[in-house]
This record gives sequence, structure tokens and C-alpha cells, in this order.
Amino acid sequence: MLVHPNFDPVAISLGPIKVHWYGLSYLIGFTLAWALGRYRASKPDWPWTKDQIADLLFYVVLGIIIGGRLGSVFFYNFDAFLDNPSMIYKVWQGGMSFHGGLIGVAVCLIFFARKVQKSFWEVGDMVVVLAPAGIFCGRIGNFINGELWGGPTDLPWGMVFHHPAAGDFPRHPSQLYEAGLEGLLLLTILWVFTLRPRPRMAASGLFLVLYAVFRSLIEFVREPDAHIGYLAWGWVTMGQVLSLPMLLAGVVLLVVAYTRKIYDRPLDTARS
Repeated sequence: MLVHPNFDPVAISLGPIKVHWYGLSYLIGFTLAWALGRYRASKPDWPWTKDQIADLLFYVVLGIIIGGRLGSVFFYNFDAFLDNPSMIYKVWQGGMSFHGGLIGVAVCLIFFARKVQKSFWEVGDMVVVLAPAGIFCGRIGNFINGELWGGPTDLPWGMVFHHPAAGDFPRHPSQLYEAGLEGLLLLTILWVFTLRPRPRMAASGLFLVLYAVFRSLIEFVREPDAHIGYLAWGWVTMGQVLSLPMLLAGVVLLVVAYTRKIYDRPLDTARS
């Protein structure tokens, strides 16, 4: 049995200025995504410049922060928001919804695509390759915060979390499961998948399918939000309900991509 380290949520404190680990994890995630994007943009066959990657990340960050916070509030904590509207600003306390962030990013990418005169799906196919780096860091931030723990387990890596609601017994460290599947594994698959030219929308479709599958599987061992609980049959969670449209949309995108076969890179490209 393991015990959560119970990290101090404040990473750096300089008088009244406090930098929280949760915010720092997002900053690291954005920086890592930016670095990976610049690396890709340095390849001669890649239809992106390093300056475009920097601009793209600005729009992505904007969409994640606004959409992620609004999604967390409206999907998971709407009653609490009605009681205390100011909670919407307290992002340092945690509470960012991936599904809300996805919607926010999609809206921001519409404007970015117009700015750089690319199609929405050209932009989307680039973003989804970089997004898992940010997801990984965000899930590590959840772990540091000691939030979003899993259900009870007797597995050797079960972990006791220092929170009254978690109880004094080992639970699945589901934040680390998500960091591994939605972050590292998804990043690896998409990175390798896009080394060769793929039809427009294919990378976006694969991202949606794999994220929805990984998230839905992890929901079976992740404790549902206490104020929401299971939505049906004693196992369906809000995370699974929100992932279902992603899964269906991803399948549709893959079918359309390989039916239309529109390529944005030369087909004779062997590697990036």
C-alpha cells in the first residue's frame, strides 16, 4: 500500500505571490507542446512555421483555460456555481474539464484557421498531436493536488489519499492512469501515426476515438464526483457520457478522411 505524498499545493511563495503546482503543471504542459510543435515545424516537409506554432499555442491556451473552466463549472459544479459565482475564477483550486477545454479550443481554432488561411481540420490535425503533452501534465497536476482519485482497490499500488472524503483505505491512483493513457500513450500513438502523411481529419479522428476509449475505461476505476455519482446502472459516469459524442465524432472523421483522401503533405514523405 502506498500513501499520497500530500504535496503543498503552493509550489513557490514570494510574499503575497503564490504559484500553485496545478497552474505550474499547465504551464509546463503548454511549454512542452510548444517545443514539440517547433520541432515538427523545423522539418522541411511540414506545412507549418515556428511563428505559426507560437500563435497557435496562444489560441489553444485561451481555449483550454476558458473552455476548461466553464466546462468544469457547468458540467460538474453548476449548483455550487449558483451558490457562489466567484468560484469560476479560482482555477488554482483545480477543476478543469477536458471536454469543456476541447470545446473551447475548437472555437478558438476556428478564428485561428481564418487568420492563417488554413482549413479548420489542418489546424486541428496539428493540435491533436501536441495536446496529449498538455493532458499528461494536467493529470500530474491532479495527482499533486490529491484530487480525482480512483475507487477502492487491494492492488499493490493502491494509494491512500489525505482527504476526509477519500477515506483511510487504498484507492486507484487514477490520475496517474490517465496521465499514462491519455497523455504518454496517446502522444506516442499520434506522433508515430503522423510521421507519414495522413488524410486530412484522420489525426483528429484518431485522437477523439482514442481519448474517448481511454477515458471511458479509466472511469470504471475512477471515483465519480460525489455530488453527481453514477448516472445510470450503477456504473455510467458523466465522463463516459461526455466521451460518447467524442467517440462517435472520431469514427465519422476517420471514415470521411479515408473516403475523401485529401492530403496536406506530399505522399512520398517517408518520415518527419
